[in-house]
Amino acid sequence: MTFAFIFPGQGSQSVGMGKDLAEAFPAARRVFEEVDNALDQKLSNLMFNGPIEDLTLTTNTQPALMACSMAAMAVLAEDFGFKAKDQAFLAGHSLGEYSALCAAGSISLADTAKLLRIRGDAMQAAVPVDAGAMAALLGASVEQAEAAAEAGSKHGICQIANDNATGQIVLSGEKDAVQAAVDACSDLGIKKAMMLNVSAPFHCDMMMPAAAKMREALAHQTILEPSVPVVNNVTARPVTEPDQIREDLITQVTGRVRWRESIEWMAANGVETFAEPGTGKVLTVMLKRIVSGVEGVALNSPDSLEAFAKKVKG
Repeated sequence: MTFAFIFPGQGSQSVGMGKDLAEAFPAARRVFEEVDNALDQKLSNLMFNGPIEDLTLTTNTQPALMACSMAAMAVLAEDFGFKAKDQAFLAGHSLGEYSALCAAGSISLADTAKLLRIRGDAMQAAVPVDAGAMAALLGASVEQAEAAAEAGSKHGICQIANDNATGQIVLSGEKDAVQAAVDACSDLGIKKAMMLNVSAPFHCDMMMPAAAKMREALAHQTILEPSVPVVNNVTARPVTEPDQIREDLITQVTGRVRWRESIEWMAANGVETFAEPGTGKVLTVMLKRIVSGVEGVALNSPDSLEAFAKKVKG
């Protein structure tokens, strides 16, 4: 069985995330403690007990999702004898790319938590409240979405932010421009378009101030060559050279998340099973809309981790 780990991004968070892992496994507890110490915050308590209003703040969501994914990976390694090198590829959706790099040994756990705290703060602060927006286009091809973005661009910044799956594309940009793109969708043959309830317009040129902050934060960050190839969001291809990883993490802040292309590339290169460690099953559900003939498994509970480890070991 050839498999890859895929790490979730914002939208997968929920109160109680990681709590069952922490209660069942010392390896998971150590991950949460290290992240808490790195951030000088009891983030794990917020993850386990809420409130959801605080957990969904970008500054908390980003390191929390990473911590939950890394706790699952630590359990696989320490309790079930699973090693990171046993997989073919790693990939992560938006902030999940940092989780992938951490799992591959490119960036330490503590440094990853600190970088995601900086990233979350910078992305939230980049745009004034209500100045930006995002919209989901359902049933749209990339060409249709690009036409909608072009229509919106007549009113301001409007770009494809996420190519998530076949027929699931997200636009991002200035509020009036994104609304204009949504209004143009029916004439373009797009089945459904809806504005999203988000805190900021991620992955578009409005995030340039955040990209500058990440350039500064990553300038002196130690990044090692990953032990497993990491398929990144910017190119939808494996990148292993540390300086290129650094540059692509900066570009990722304003660039398109090429998730559909990433999954298609890994499937075309032999991946039969995609495992999503952490919380939720957003990426696992998306798989069904991207490629056929592959298996997706969400590793979000002690039982699911144990079952997966036994399956991999045969």
